[in-house]
Amino acid sequence: MKELKAETPEGFEYDYFKCSKCGEEIVDMHQLHSVAEKYRHMKKFNVKVSKWGVSLGVRIPKELAKKYGLRDDSEVTIIPEEKGIRIIP
Repeated sequence: MKELKAETPEGFEYDYFKCSKCGEEIVDMHQLHSVAEKYRHMKKFNVKVSKWGVSLGVRIPKELAKKYGLRDDSEVTIIPEEKGIRIIP
C-alpha cells in the first residue's frame, strides 16, 4: 500500500492508501470523519424561491456570484440530481 494525498472538489485535503497491485483505494475512518466534519461546517446559503413569470427563480448571493464569475445575463447549466439540483457556471 502506498500512502497518497488528495483533495475534494471543495479543496479539503485528505490522505488515503492505494494498493499498487489492484489499484484499490482506502480512506481510514479518521480521515473520512475529518472530511465530513469540514463539509458540515461549510458556509450554507439560504435563499427564497420567487415566481418569475411562469417559472421560478432564486437569487444567487453576491459572494457566490463573485466566486464563480457570474454576472447579469450569465448562463449556467442546471442538472437535476436524486437529492437536489446542481448549478454549474
